[in-house]
Amino acid sequence: MIVKTRKYALDQKTYINLALKQWLRDNWKFGLIPLALIILNIVLYATGTFDHYWPAIVIFLLTVLYVLFWAVQITGIAQMEQSKALFQKYVYEIDSRQILMRINAKEGGILKWDQISSVNKDKEAYILYLDNAEATRNVKASWIAKTVTKGLAKAQFLYLPYSIFNSEQDLKFTDAILRRKGLLEGTPAAEPVK
Repeated sequence: MIVKTRKYALDQKTYINLALKQWLRDNWKFGLIPLALIILNIVLYATGTFDHYWPAIVIFLLTVLYVLFWAVQITGIAQMEQSKALFQKYVYEIDSRQILMRINAKEGGILKWDQISSVNKDKEAYILYLDNAEATRNVKASWIAKTVTKGLAKAQFLYLPYSIFNSEQDLKFTDAILRRKGLLEGTPAAEPVK
């Protein structure tokens, strides 16, 4: 069976919001470091052990700048010419071998299941995160370029809202494929990804 969806294009605002939320979900724990340093500075200042409050302000400003840096990177992805394909209208044809993304009858692309690292199922859509490890394995780049690429790994995804599926049966079949492939978070793979 092949699930064929309605034509759908991800808009840039939705993409940016989803990518920023995912980045925050993946990196919130690193916010505990500046928070602990700020609290330590406040405690030392209040007890009179350390008579400067400016380190707390500097740490706060650096944290805000760090978050803004990543927000600019994610927003920049949406503006790049190379990312234009993310926002085109596609009809998705999903089966157990691949996802075929069609712009029209003659144009499109194929996404194999091994190119997807995981799938998140939320209340209104499937979010399929693409695996860029293979594409970046032999790329020669500076450490900063590799760090940015790794930080933006979850900013590469397909967003498939439930509203583009034609029936409840199509949704159930898609869900079954994702579970069988072990891509839905929290489900073991029943068959190896091919």
